[in-house]
Amino acid sequence: MEVKNLTAADGSAFLGLLLKLDNETKFMLMEPGERDTSPENMCKRLSNMDETAVAIFGAYDNENLVGFINLSRNSANRARHSAYIVMGIVAAYTGKVIGGLLLNKAEEWAAKHNVSRLELTVMVHNINAIKLYEKVGFIKEGVKKNSLLVDGEYVDEYYMSKILCY
Repeated sequence: MEVKNLTAADGSAFLGLLLKLDNETKFMLMEPGERDTSPENMCKRLSNMDETAVAIFGAYDNENLVGFINLSRNSANRARHSAYIVMGIVAAYTGKVIGGLLLNKAEEWAAKHNVSRLELTVMVHNINAIKLYEKVGFIKEGVKKNSLLVDGEYVDEYYMSKILCY
């Protein structure tokens, strides 16, 4: 398993991963058919990222991109120490240390860029993800009520964070 920073060369693979996740899980934000499916736009997005503000790391099993973590740093000076995380792993690879590897890479990036707070939201019924986040030191800070509408039902999300000490 290799975790690496995604670049424009990974654009098609990353788009394929996102489309796969859209179709196989209801734990991600986007529904099937909702995402821009242009490989060119994805390559452009990856090539235009400011590495001090945004990072996307991918987990590769040989040539297959099977997971990712996206960190987006707050641009306001008072909140610049904080980055929001989105992570997704294909179902066949969940529970196989990939989540921990991706979160470790996120912390390495955070240390390099003086980010001392990582934050995320997770659906309250995504038990496996919550267990992983808690295992690596994230804590629940609150509940975002009726945060999402999934299959006609409102879903709550937990706000979670991890304070990093360097």
